[in-house]
Amino acid sequence: MSYVSCALRAAAPRLPAPWRNPRPFSSATGPTAKKSVPYQKTLKEEGPESGEPSRPPPSSAEVVVVGGGSLGCQTTYHLTKLGVTNVVLLERDRLTSGTTWHTAGLLWQLRPSDVEVELLAHTRDVVSRDLPAETGLHTGWVENGGLFIASNKQRLDEYKRLMSLGKVYGVESYVLTPSQTKDLYPLMNIDDLYGTLYVPKDGTMDPAGTCSTLARAATARGATIIENCPVTGIQVRADDFGVKRVYAVETAHGTIQTPCVVNCAGVWARALGRLAGVHVPLVGMHHAYVVTERIEGIQNMPNVRDHDASVYLRLQGDALSVGGYESNPIFWEKVSEKFAFGLFDLDWDVFMQHIEGAINRVPVLEKTGIKSTVCGPESFTADHKPLMGEAPEVRGFFLGCGFNSAGMMLGGGCGRELAHWIIHGRPEKDMYGYDIRQVILPVPDNNRWIRERSHESYAKNYSVVFPHDEPLAGRNVRKDPLHEELLRQGCVFQERHGWERPGWFSPGGAAPVLDYDYYGAYGRERHKDYTYNRLLGDEYTFDFPPHHDVIKNECLTCRNALALFDMSYFGKFYLVGPEATKAANWLFSADVSKAPGSTVYTCMLNKQGGVESDLTVSRISPGDPASPLAPAFEGDGYYLAIGGAVAQHNWSHITSVLQDMKLQCKLLDCSEELGMMSIQGPLSRVVLQEVLDTDLSNEAFPFSTHKITTAAGCTVRAMRLSFVGEMGWELHVPKADCVKVYRAVMQAGARHGITNAGYRAIDSLSIEKGYRHWHADLRTDDTPLEAGLAFTCKLKSSIPFLGREAVEAQKAKGIFRRLVCFTTDEKVPMFGLEAVWRDGKVVGHIRRADFGFAIDKTIAYGYIRDPEGGPVSLDFVKSGSYELERMGVTYSAQAHTKSPFDPDNKRVKGFY
Repeated sequence: MSYVSCALRAAAPRLPAPWRNPRPFSSATGPTAKKSVPYQKTLKEEGPESGEPSRPPPSSAEVVVVGGGSLGCQTTYHLTKLGVTNVVLLERDRLTSGTTWHTAGLLWQLRPSDVEVELLAHTRDVVSRDLPAETGLHTGWVENGGLFIASNKQRLDEYKRLMSLGKVYGVESYVLTPSQTKDLYPLMNIDDLYGTLYVPKDGTMDPAGTCSTLARAATARGATIIENCPVTGIQVRADDFGVKRVYAVETAHGTIQTPCVVNCAGVWARALGRLAGVHVPLVGMHHAYVVTERIEGIQNMPNVRDHDASVYLRLQGDALSVGGYESNPIFWEKVSEKFAFGLFDLDWDVFMQHIEGAINRVPVLEKTGIKSTVCGPESFTADHKPLMGEAPEVRGFFLGCGFNSAGMMLGGGCGRELAHWIIHGRPEKDMYGYDIRQVILPVPDNNRWIRERSHESYAKNYSVVFPHDEPLAGRNVRKDPLHEELLRQGCVFQERHGWERPGWFSPGGAAPVLDYDYYGAYGRERHKDYTYNRLLGDEYTFDFPPHHDVIKNECLTCRNALALFDMSYFGKFYLVGPEATKAANWLFSADVSKAPGSTVYTCMLNKQGGVESDLTVSRISPGDPASPLAPAFEGDGYYLAIGGAVAQHNWSHITSVLQDMKLQCKLLDCSEELGMMSIQGPLSRVVLQEVLDTDLSNEAFPFSTHKITTAAGCTVRAMRLSFVGEMGWELHVPKADCVKVYRAVMQAGARHGITNAGYRAIDSLSIEKGYRHWHADLRTDDTPLEAGLAFTCKLKSSIPFLGREAVEAQKAKGIFRRLVCFTTDEKVPMFGLEAVWRDGKVVGHIRRADFGFAIDKTIAYGYIRDPEGGPVSLDFVKSGSYELERMGVTYSAQAHTKSPFDPDNKRVKGFY
């Protein structure tokens, strides 16, 4: 018999010694447990043995789902629930045979994301309520609860944040002391416990039971499920406008004509994507757990996540499954097409770290036998988030893959959203974090980048999610023209969408980002004296960060003098052509069809009225074909400036709309050809007047206008705009001239006290002024009316625009949720996810929060609802008494219907 302690001894000669001496054992060969999943039933034994498909493929289908695991079955089920009955699910072997069959099947209801809490809640409802009611079958759902272990204050603070968010969604949870934890789980070692979070209604799912029940419910509504039917090709054809679209799916047993394919192939999703010319950025890794022999007294105990030990303990009847996320995972280098219901040999050297953590937490494991090992393939992605939505390369090719070993727990929620996406063109919830359209590889098919980032995401999966953390992997891929100049001046960079952008400026000097060292895994030497990593570590806190005063200085210098922000990572697009104005009128909620020289802040909406983007749009005149500042074109032209982190999402949204409307215009990307500097503050006009060859007075250069001029002898586009609430100008500069223009501005501003400032300052300054951040307090599931941006909608005109009907309908019906600004008198750090209480009832949660240095208060924005279900008017907002709950503690808050800083908007117009 193999013992848990045997693993420690077998691995000890090659890895650091365990936390204590393992129990001696007689075998010299180490653990020899068999490879086997712990489930009484799998689908391996069911179905035909002949290798023939379970039924002949039909000649056509509305939707073809490829992959019969959790996501494939959930997506098929939800498509039929939404009325799509002509849907075919193709599985190359049998249902669950890829990665789903060996999954641990855990479901934890709380995550540091409001959307994921909602997705998890739906999965739980499907497996525990909906499927049994529809089919009369038990899915294998077991509600034994979940217990999150904290060994230090920071970890318990993170759990308290989850608890506060859970109150918004009705997720029951309790913070327990070590002694209370011992009462709940008598076999647990509590000597090193700081506290725990107990969630009574967490549980586990059975993969075979869940997927077979989903299949039965889907086929009852008309779906066709075909096993033993591998896909051999995907036919893609270009339409009359050159747009590539899915045409058919080829199998070994016939071709199915269809306009829509859904890639739910898990680890095999990359290969399936290649058949359609679609890049799927994920990697395969070995992911493992072991199953113990019977443990007396373990029955009915909750599942355990000990994040600090990077281990989980899943109740398996009268035994435990033990697994986790190690720092040196094994990559599956050559993914086999024939791998079905297969398991790898467990590498005990890699797995040992989990054994050590498990024995520490539940000491009886040291004398418990190991019944079996489960090491199978799983797919992992660069940011540890799934890949979903319509691929930008081919219309009609959807992704539902890359679930990072969370396909069971996220399957129900994501299956429903993916079905809605396919039918209506957009999901119901804000799925931007999962949307393949926001994933761009810095270098096409850059396997090194995917590998590095996927490794780091895997290794840090159980790390505390701190507000200001940054990746160390996959860095320095996209640098703007000022990168080296700012690095020398102490810039601490953030990574967004492959770009290095300024975060803040350290008075301690340069802090370069070094090549990824894999945290010392795979025999690599860890970086020593790594300044950048040390600065990140200093900010691993839920209190005010140690560099709070540095960012305060950047903010107040901007408010009182001036600051220069390098915003070169911004997306910079041109929309040009004979029908550009027709496209602009439809795409943008505001009226942008003004005279050349105008700049308009606007939103782009989806059909449901949700905000797909906020951006500035400038009307331009034709220019020099060789100039990135003003391209040559026929017809009309517009220059679009968009936050760099969401540039790819905007590009894909605009492109899809143009394709659907079949308009005669082009979208050109000049993001890499242009730099962008923003000079903001009450002294910005004085300084820039020395640098720019144009009159900057209010009369000659009013707010929200732009013009081509020269700076330090270089041609630039100057725009009178602000994202921080001060008078200022953006300079859009050809990349070759950026350093020269930057130095000229800094030289002119030196005697006026100019400073460099980064995006941490922008975050603070913008929330203080009440400006929105897309994908924070403004998302695809928020409307302009709810977000206080009705002024961006041309409702007083007769011009139609995408989403107008939905906005008008909401205006007529009333607004039932509204974005509200809150401030607290107590100076307490907030970062988002805090619960909002009104008159003793939870009415919402905070989306975005920061500290406002000019008003010297914490500022938080969140959407609130009326618990009675009525509309949320301004009177409703004003009449309540509010508290914000941070980590279980409530703080008195004031609600504001206008920005608490410069509510009359005088400063941006130059009136101080």
